[in-house]
Amino acid sequence: MSQHAGPLSGLKVIEFSGIGPGPHVAMLLADLGAEVVRIERPGTGVSNPVVERARNRATVDVKSDEGKAFCLDAAAKADVLIEGFRPGVMERLGLGPDELLAANPHLVYARMTGWGQDGPLAQAAGHDINYIAITGALSAVGRAGETATPPQNLVGDFGGGSMYCAFGIMAALFEREKSGKGQVVDAAIVDGTTSLMSFFFGAGGRAGISTVRGKGLLSGAAHFYRCFECADGREVSVGAIEPQFYAELLAKSGAPAELSEGQMVPANWDDYADKLAALFKTKPQAEWVELLEGSDACFAPVLDVQEARDHPHMKARETFVEHDGEWHTAPAPRFSRTPGAVRSSTQDGADVVAGWSKG
Repeated sequence: MSQHAGPLSGLKVIEFSGIGPGPHVAMLLADLGAEVVRIERPGTGVSNPVVERARNRATVDVKSDEGKAFCLDAAAKADVLIEGFRPGVMERLGLGPDELLAANPHLVYARMTGWGQDGPLAQAAGHDINYIAITGALSAVGRAGETATPPQNLVGDFGGGSMYCAFGIMAALFEREKSGKGQVVDAAIVDGTTSLMSFFFGAGGRAGISTVRGKGLLSGAAHFYRCFECADGREVSVGAIEPQFYAELLAKSGAPAELSEGQMVPANWDDYADKLAALFKTKPQAEWVELLEGSDACFAPVLDVQEARDHPHMKARETFVEHDGEWHTAPAPRFSRTPGAVRSSTQDGADVVAGWSKG
């Protein structure tokens, strides 16, 4: 039994090494106390010490008889298995869900892919940008008259990918408490990202919600929901949608009185945005922070990741933590009785598996 703190203490997880969302799923579980053994190919090193934290690493040639035997033994003792290969790879290795669930009926077998386990594109190569492209999400991001802007790999890999995979694992574990049986979790980025788009399907164009680039109050088209450049070239964000918050923004910023009328009239947005842009250009970012931050103007400075770490609010909440000389993102979400923790990768994965007992 794992002695790690966190609500998932005692959960035994096998992670087959990969890139993108798979390691992030394992990090989320490890942060909350799960004991994760990461199976790595020979010659593999740590590529990201933050996302790959709290792992017990086992170097295994899964194509060898010895390596396959180790994986079968580990899966027979584990609660959860995470893999992110193309469909069919694990089956060809003799480590597919049919074999492993037969040996361990309690196993939750999580499969993290972009296109999913079936469908015409299941065997095609792809990356985050491609997966979110066919969901409608990428089309909605960017400025009118310009090509779509990839939102890093936050929406696909992590938003529609790892978060939904982790949620699926938790749901399967909850159901296992009733049935006593594990199952396969098919976590596809195209599915998760489509689920993230549910709000826009449900809004149906109401209340100014639109996925058309350059339209809709959440896309950056509205003057009260966008970013502005300051006198020093830095940027600030405003999101004053509600009338009372919009009034606060105008009053505290000293905006022209004419902007108080017709806030929700799209025909006004470009002209009003030009006026706010000229206003924000009159002061550096720090002065706008002093004037607007913490008020009901729905304001925040646009910071890079290093600046975010040093922001007073983030420091007060300890959203970033220093561990072993490296800055890490803190475990999320937070728990009142069983908090998670950033932990080191200190044990040999083979030794950890040897100490596991079958469930």
